[in-house]
Amino acid sequence: MGQLGMPEELRAQIWRRWKLGESLSEIGRALGKQPGTIFNFLRRQGGFAPRPRVRDIRSLHLHEREEISRGIASGATVREIARALERAPSSISRELRRNGGREGYRACRAERAAWHRARRPKPYRLACNLRLRELVQQKLQERWSPEQISGWLASSFADDESMRVSPETIYRSLFIQARGLLKQELVKQLRRKRPMRMPRAASTRVPPSQIMDAVRISERPPEVQDRAVPGHWEGDLLAGSGNTHIATLVERHSRFLMLVKLPGKDTHTVVTALTRHVRKLPMQLRRSLTWDRGLEMADHKRFTLATDVQVYFCDPSSPWQRGSNENTNGLLRQYFPKGTDLSVHSQAVLDQVALQMNQRPRKTLGFATPADKLNASVAPTG
Repeated sequence: MGQLGMPEELRAQIWRRWKLGESLSEIGRALGKQPGTIFNFLRRQGGFAPRPRVRDIRSLHLHEREEISRGIASGATVREIARALERAPSSISRELRRNGGREGYRACRAERAAWHRARRPKPYRLACNLRLRELVQQKLQERWSPEQISGWLASSFADDESMRVSPETIYRSLFIQARGLLKQELVKQLRRKRPMRMPRAASTRVPPSQIMDAVRISERPPEVQDRAVPGHWEGDLLAGSGNTHIATLVERHSRFLMLVKLPGKDTHTVVTALTRHVRKLPMQLRRSLTWDRGLEMADHKRFTLATDVQVYFCDPSSPWQRGSNENTNGLLRQYFPKGTDLSVHSQAVLDQVALQMNQRPRKTLGFATPADKLNASVAPTG
């Protein structure tokens, strides 16, 4: 049995799925374990799969140890056992001496002890080089990334191989706290506040969507991308304390903002509230809505049916695909700081905040206001 009482085969399956980029929930469902159990297992190694242990070709194998045990039980001498296994008598004698002698020898127990004795990890570079370790810690405290530190060391100490360290070695020393080389609080200086290292495959893997018939952003018409035509929106939820949320809608052409009060985050509540607000817009401002992959828009078909607005879903972990919305949400934190209860704000208050935002000049609009830009785009011509 392995770590956390898991058989070796189960541990190997967890690491294999983790390397493929599967989420904790996906791994848990596949292996019949709770996501929290999977997280605790992975966290012990900082998200880094341990290197496979390789047996020395000269060492005894389990089947040989079982032959030794049977030989002892039958009363065979050390030389007889050695001759049968084509091993030196000294090897058999040493094996018995290490593992309880003839009276206490057990093949399985001897096998486990041999694996334990074989643990001879290479000394870690940051453990052996105090100057290097102090430099790495200093740069981490200055909020340098491991990749920046590694590149800077290679450039600054081009003639000194001892002052080189890879980004992965720095990450391992941060996330695998059993090494005790870098202080755990330095993890907080990293740009991403993750508790362990994520596999590379997780950044490129597209997980199976839980939203039925979701239309991906790659299928969005070119006119949405170039912002030339008004009526294409980006949307998201602004989160507060106590699981409170506000829906934010930003028009891509003008950066015009609408805020929607939400009594809950479930898809029925969100879609109903958004539908009510969007239907107040003139038809020429109802073309498309780009949303992230949040399940609050799982009922997107009902929204489209009620508003004639097609919903497109961003790729996983790609907030830049809703850049205007992300930027506006950041500006809204001036009014709704993180960690505050958003349910206390009435729709009237949200409308007033949106009005102020829409009447503020924006550099990206040549210092015109979103309200002026939108009004100009929908004003009748003739």
